[in-house]
Amino acid sequence: MTERYAVFGNPIGHSKSPQIHTMFATETAQSLSYEAILAPIDGFEASFKDFVANQGYGANVTVPFKEQAFALCDELSEQAKLAGAVNTLSVQADGRIRGDNTDGLGLVADLQRNFGCLAGLNVLLVGAGGAARGSVLPLLQAGIAKLTIVNRTQAKAEALVELFSSYGDVNSLPITHAGKSYDVIINSTSSSLSGEVPNISSDSITSQTVCYDMMYGKQPTSFNIWAKAQGAKQTVDGLGMLVGQAAESFYIWRKVKPSVESVLIELRAEL
Repeated sequence: MTERYAVFGNPIGHSKSPQIHTMFATETAQSLSYEAILAPIDGFEASFKDFVANQGYGANVTVPFKEQAFALCDELSEQAKLAGAVNTLSVQADGRIRGDNTDGLGLVADLQRNFGCLAGLNVLLVGAGGAARGSVLPLLQAGIAKLTIVNRTQAKAEALVELFSSYGDVNSLPITHAGKSYDVIINSTSSSLSGEVPNISSDSITSQTVCYDMMYGKQPTSFNIWAKAQGAKQTVDGLGMLVGQAAESFYIWRKVKPSVESVLIELRAEL
């Protein structure tokens, strides 16, 4: 019987994961099925266990279930523990459930694909929510020199600094004082969904700064439009992060790493 994989969420109809993983399977000649499952808001665990009982081998998890997925795991990767959330569930041979978080790995892979090596760079991370928290360790492990975190509520940024300070050079500033130039600025907030821009200083951007927005759309995001207007060298949206985190999940399950380029081209054309 074909091994089943799925993405769980609520809502889930918009998910591109089935399309992405089906393309990965074709490219790597893997026999599997991948579907989207709408889990009840109060019924994620029951939905997942039913899936496992019916040949479910692994699953991606999206909003609003990443914390619930974290809670039901028997074992967790270091990245998942630090992120406090799980987006990739794997059923082990002995039936135990392992949780990983590949969001930050997807971000770093896309940054490297677009901007090259990150080693030695000075990075500004805007936002201190779940997306930011899941990105800190992979960024530090990519060899960046320093990570500055800013957030509308600075206490949240300071909490992340405390959590990750033993892993590298991490600090926090008030969001409006995030002056001085950075090599890379990452917007992890959802401000672009409402056409807004985080309240960071335009002094943060020079002609050598590259900017990345985790949000994406058919048109450039409001953050990237703003960054370009401030003279940023290059701007990139988060579609590649979406495909990159999926590629990392696929690798965890199937032990083969699919390429992202052809999938990205197809998804971009459909936006």
